[in-house]
Amino acid sequence: MILLHLAVAALYGLAAWAHWPAAADASASRDAAPPFPRSLAGWLLPLAVAAHAWLALSDIARPEGLDLSIANALSVVAWLTAILAWGSGLLRTLPAVGSIVLPVTAIASLLPAFVVNPHRFPYAGDPLATAHVAVALVAYAMFIIAAVEALILMGLEKRLHRRLPEPGPAGLPPLLTLERFLFRLIGAGFVLLTLTLASGMLFTEQLFGRPFTFTHKSVFSILGWLTFGALLWGRWRYGWRGRVALRWILAGTVFLFLAYLGYKFVLEIVLGK
Repeated sequence: MILLHLAVAALYGLAAWAHWPAAADASASRDAAPPFPRSLAGWLLPLAVAAHAWLALSDIARPEGLDLSIANALSVVAWLTAILAWGSGLLRTLPAVGSIVLPVTAIASLLPAFVVNPHRFPYAGDPLATAHVAVALVAYAMFIIAAVEALILMGLEKRLHRRLPEPGPAGLPPLLTLERFLFRLIGAGFVLLTLTLASGMLFTEQLFGRPFTFTHKSVFSILGWLTFGALLWGRWRYGWRGRVALRWILAGTVFLFLAYLGYKFVLEIVLGK
């Protein structure tokens, strides 16, 4: 299995290399030859995503039940971010995301092979619990993509103010249009995060007879939800953008990271449970 993980990571690495000239500085790369023929480069990322999907399913679906260890969770979130990066590249809505996300995804795809700490999901037979986890992972991936794209847009805006050449391929949408796409992504992620919290409360009600338990996971999840809710309200009411929006996006993403992946890291890696 280690060789398969290495093969998937290599595919992501090649896909990132193929994407890099499109995201590099215009003056340095627009006239440069791409590292791969366009026909081959276009197939690298979907091939990596498909292979990663099969591998992640093999890592999670064990004979003894679903293994949702932190390594597998990070691998799935990375796979989802790769899908979003692929889609944004096809639609040309979120430029340069792939050049940053794909190298990280390559590393994350290796984790289940080297960080072996099985963590059986005890509620795999409950549709509500399964849906809760699935929607949560998609929401986390969307917010990670949003945070990366917010950083990229800030860099583009700085270059624009300094009258420097705009990086990336010609024909990209205007900066304000890209920003609108970013907030649409955040809005969609906020809807999924709301569904995640609602399903989590229903599931907690089933288990403990009350919809809320005071844990680090629930507190950070609510803080993340409030942060992104405030960001969307500020965008609608005051037109927040630029550095103000970036701070809120990064803060909300950190809260959500601490809510699930940070919580699992402490529980499984630090405490060994």
